[in-house]
Amino acid sequence: MLIIVTYDVSTETAAGRKRLRRVAKVCESTGQRVQKSVFECRVNLMQYEDLVRRLLAEIDEKEDNLRLYRLTEPVELHVKEYGNFQAIDFEAPLVI
Repeated sequence: MLIIVTYDVSTETAAGRKRLRRVAKVCESTGQRVQKSVFECRVNLMQYEDLVRRLLAEIDEKEDNLRLYRLTEPVELHVKEYGNFQAIDFEAPLVI
């Protein structure tokens, strides 16, 4: 399944800036950054639940915002790309 993860972490304090870096690292370990605080992650159900658990462990729910969108299949009908972004093809071979 394709998941879109978006977040807005308060960076007014040093602790907030650390949270922002940790949230970004969790997202980077699972998907690809498509904008500063937006990631696309192709995961199975177990990976999705692990991602949610790891992200919730990092954010401060009183100060931050985390949103996850699960796109339904077929993804090609729901995602349109325009502009200069080169997405990783998760279905293609990793080594050419």
